[in-house]
Amino acid sequence: MSQDALNQSFLCDSVPPEMMDRLWEVGWRHFGETFFRYSLSIDEHGVKTITPLRVDLEKFSLSKSQRRVLRRNADLCCEFQPASLSPKARAMFQRHKERFSENVPDDLDTFLSASPAKLPCPAEECRVYLGEELVALSFLDLGQTSTSAVYGMFEPAHSERSLGIFTMLKEIEYTQSRGSRYYYPGYATLEPSAYDYKKQLQGLEVLDWQTGLWDDYIRKINPDTP
Repeated sequence: MSQDALNQSFLCDSVPPEMMDRLWEVGWRHFGETFFRYSLSIDEHGVKTITPLRVDLEKFSLSKSQRRVLRRNADLCCEFQPASLSPKARAMFQRHKERFSENVPDDLDTFLSASPAKLPCPAEECRVYLGEELVALSFLDLGQTSTSAVYGMFEPAHSERSLGIFTMLKEIEYTQSRGSRYYYPGYATLEPSAYDYKKQLQGLEVLDWQTGLWDDYIRKINPDTP
């Protein structure tokens, strides 16, 4: 791959699961019907190097801190259903986005198509309940041999529960139950950022934009690691 900064996109309203696997494998993601991949981004702290991530589920295991998150939320109930743009989801998004101060999207339609359960690919939502109260939602694309996180949100009143990590762990559990090999948690950056929680996953791999190859994350950031 060229050493120049990568910034590509295309529109597509329907992609079969096996093709989604291939797209994720070479660094593509999508919001709704817009597919994109880019190697650099700019925020208030300067230029950041984008790193697509995936988890090899044959190497995944829970860390101590992740086990604590699961124990802390043992009173919650989770269910996976076809993804939807429900009124409850839209309302939660408006409360959730108040946590952010820059690059704040207008609404949930930024991330999902008008028919998110089917287009551009099959997708499910992870619903998290405390009793009858919906406290978190995340959206997960389904490929043939892998899955990919689209977006996650939670009620700010329950921020102490680490629900972003909780839904991610539940997505991994669900992906394993499907017999899939890989889980794509999305992009992060080589530099410190709000997405660093993704870097704590065991079995994590990172895509090298130059070679198009995936490598163990720890070995990539520390070449002296055996």
